[in-house]
Amino acid sequence: MTEIQELSQFLTLDMRLDVKAVALQQTLGLTGTTDGRHLLINTPCIVKNLCQLLSDSQNSIAKDASLALVNLSADEEIVPALLAEATNMVEHMLKIISNPEHNLADPACMVLSNLTRTKLGSEKVFQSMEGNLDKYVDIFCQEKYNKKGARLHYLASVLANLSQLPAVRSYILDPSRSCLQRLVSFTDYKDSISRRGAILGLIKNCCFETDHHEFLLSEAVDLLPKLLIPLAGPEEFDEEDNDKLPIDLQYLGEEKTREPDPDIRKMLLEALTQLCATKFGREYLRSKNTYVILRELHKWEKNENNLVILEHLVNILIRFEHEIGHDNLKELEVPDEIIEKFNALEPAL
Repeated sequence: MTEIQELSQFLTLDMRLDVKAVALQQTLGLTGTTDGRHLLINTPCIVKNLCQLLSDSQNSIAKDASLALVNLSADEEIVPALLAEATNMVEHMLKIISNPEHNLADPACMVLSNLTRTKLGSEKVFQSMEGNLDKYVDIFCQEKYNKKGARLHYLASVLANLSQLPAVRSYILDPSRSCLQRLVSFTDYKDSISRRGAILGLIKNCCFETDHHEFLLSEAVDLLPKLLIPLAGPEEFDEEDNDKLPIDLQYLGEEKTREPDPDIRKMLLEALTQLCATKFGREYLRSKNTYVILRELHKWEKNENNLVILEHLVNILIRFEHEIGHDNLKELEVPDEIIEKFNALEPAL
């Protein structure tokens, strides 16, 4: 029997506390290195035992077990083996997240966030949700759902990662549900950069679905103001320009600040660019005077990558439709200079 196999024998609920604590500390240390993680994943029962220890009556034991699982799930190379070894791990994490009295809901969100970075992990998690994504959207939207202080910000990353799956995008974009309408309210969420960034990643992925552009820009979702408000500053416009803007962008006031994170601004610009893939989207953005918001952003933006995307977006909006010559830019067989940017983008995590 190897030392690692001996270690696994001590990671049980009925093991003496001091022995269990030492074994768990050694295990946690091993999860900090690539070689250590591979040793653990190749040892039968280690992962199962760690999952069982999440229910340990000693909080410190349960917490260390959750941290070990977070570290293991962060290694994409071993995710397939991790899912195979602990077949009920995903279900266990979902139960923890669903329990408003559980104090390990945040680490459980982190584990699922790590697992869903892979397509295999996303498919497993969505399957384990049993088609009830709304349940977890509901939990996510209740900021004080967890009574033990868990903020569940990483649940946003889980939802965003799941949106790499066409089936999840179809679910989210179903007009008979209110799923997307609830999530778009977090595009300007001030208390967590991870929460608003992940939800914007989900929205950007949904914008790749050109058949749903009319729904995304309809009053039911009202996506355009949600994407433009974080990009808008305190600038004042003349009455004619102001009246053309969506109502939510009129008279924002001198205290208005732009999204400070360049990566999130990039996602906002990429989502707007995707909406310009269709003639409907382009004409709608023009009709809502999107250009003036982007013009002022261009004066302010310092990030070179964002400036490239911004200039490309403006170039599309200021062109006449007869110059573009196509309804859906993604259907062109041979992309021109406008299309290249679209082809460089893929639905992402």
